[in-house]
Amino acid sequence: MALISCRDAAFAYDGKTVVEGLNFRVAQGDYLCIVGENGSGKSTLMKGLLGLMRPKSGEISTGDGLKSTQIGYLPQQSSQQKDFPASVYEVVISGTLNRRGIRPFYSWREHEVAEENMEKLGIIPLRKKSFRELSGGQQQRVLLARALCATEKLLLLDEPVSGLDPIVTAELYQTIDTLRRETGVAIIMISHDIRSGVEYAPHILHLQNRQIFFGTTDEYKNSEAGRYFLQGGEFR
Repeated sequence: MALISCRDAAFAYDGKTVVEGLNFRVAQGDYLCIVGENGSGKSTLMKGLLGLMRPKSGEISTGDGLKSTQIGYLPQQSSQQKDFPASVYEVVISGTLNRRGIRPFYSWREHEVAEENMEKLGIIPLRKKSFRELSGGQQQRVLLARALCATEKLLLLDEPVSGLDPIVTAELYQTIDTLRRETGVAIIMISHDIRSGVEYAPHILHLQNRQIFFGTTDEYKNSEAGRYFLQGGEFR
């Protein structure tokens, strides 16, 4: 069963269509990389998936009991986020806030979930450190653990490797793929790096203010769009 289904959807901003012709599905355990140039509609689609924007036409629906409050989200980092004055553990466990509801304190299970996800991301030794004192790669691992605390089904990642050096970038891509394989959580990731997306993600969605490709990575490599963007071939 699909967690996310997009049917003939289009999104507009200030009355102008930003992206259209969206038709794709993401099921449990899938890993979809959304690629495209700046201004191609990737961030607008992400807002739609998060329920922050309604489609101008068509629809985006959820299945398998997925609620918007059960989606883990890792946004692009801002300078304010990087300087957040809290401990690693406080940042990670805050990902369970939607589970907590109106209760004033975290439950033992929420503490347990935070510990489990810190262990998965290899950040247990950092638990008492200030988030603002960490390296960029360490901060992204902390925020990824936080996002995992919010979900058991779907992670949305918006440029998770932006600003990281090549070695840390490769490590984080590998970590994301390992998490998907070991937990069964579906991943939808925005990336400007088409080559890395093709290397790690089994499915590709390519936007150019419209959907120009959706399918497997192997199909993408042999498609008109794939040949152009990966091999310098002809694209119309």
